[in-house]
Amino acid sequence: MRDPSELVTWHDRVDVAERPLLLYAFTGFVDAGAGVRLGYEQILQECEHRLVATFDTDELLDYRARRPRMTYVVDHFAAVEIPEISLHEVTDPTGQRFLLLSGPEPDYQWLRFLAAVDTIVDAFDVRLAVGLSAIPWPIPHTRPLGITVHGSEPDLVAGHVSVIGEIEVPGHVGAMLELHLGQRGVPSMGVTAQVPHYLVQFEFPRSAITLLSGVSAATGLVLPTSGLDDPAKRADDEVSEQLEGNDEFAGVVAALEGQYDQMAAISSGATGGLGDLAGSPMPTGDEIAAQVEQFLSSLDDSDGDEKQD
Repeated sequence: MRDPSELVTWHDRVDVAERPLLLYAFTGFVDAGAGVRLGYEQILQECEHRLVATFDTDELLDYRARRPRMTYVVDHFAAVEIPEISLHEVTDPTGQRFLLLSGPEPDYQWLRFLAAVDTIVDAFDVRLAVGLSAIPWPIPHTRPLGITVHGSEPDLVAGHVSVIGEIEVPGHVGAMLELHLGQRGVPSMGVTAQVPHYLVQFEFPRSAITLLSGVSAATGLVLPTSGLDDPAKRADDEVSEQLEGNDEFAGVVAALEGQYDQMAAISSGATGGLGDLAGSPMPTGDEIAAQVEQFLSSLDDSDGDEKQD
């Protein structure tokens, strides 16, 4: 392996008096509803920050898989936006300072990238690393989004109940970083927003609000979310408009609402428990998937009709 430190270009050396928290947020594979991207953009927009370091994206990214956006003006190309993986020192509204590592998930050299992050963790003597992610979940947009909290030490997940047993999932850099740092003895955890599975391809700002609120609750940081309130309201209104007159979509949401409300009642102890489910059978995953497929097909048909008109 080539020297991992060569991936990092330092722009400003900072002297953090206390061991900082490292928050990392990578867009791409586990960014349902763009919750991760909207979340870290909100942090950088609302909190005081300064650039500390950047990574060599020429080494890490596949530009053909995520082509840079270019601006064309009349008769010439005027600008190009190269994706950037960057490290910022951020100060929250209460004066707490932390590090934010954000940008697109690397396509290449994952192990070398992890080793490069090690140099940052060691340089600042990071006390805790926290990752952001957002995943599809069978949950309706009409109910509060949930979060999954996971971590390398039992104390980090205390008070959070997992509904998932042992499963295998495709690897991603955020999860590998959590595992890697935990194996090195650096406390590491993740906060994952549960996003309605039928909205994962769209910007859904409430997923970012859920993420930032979850991190604040888990770490004591104060991460502002008010700037996302209006976009979240607009997104909710747009989804509600899609419900009107679309029986397939309405059926998906109604099934998920029933499932959510029953499980919430069981969890809170408000009813007699699992026996309550006998009188009102839950939709199976295949049934919900079939409804989603019908809904998406109807959207494709609508788009085709509009183009013909």
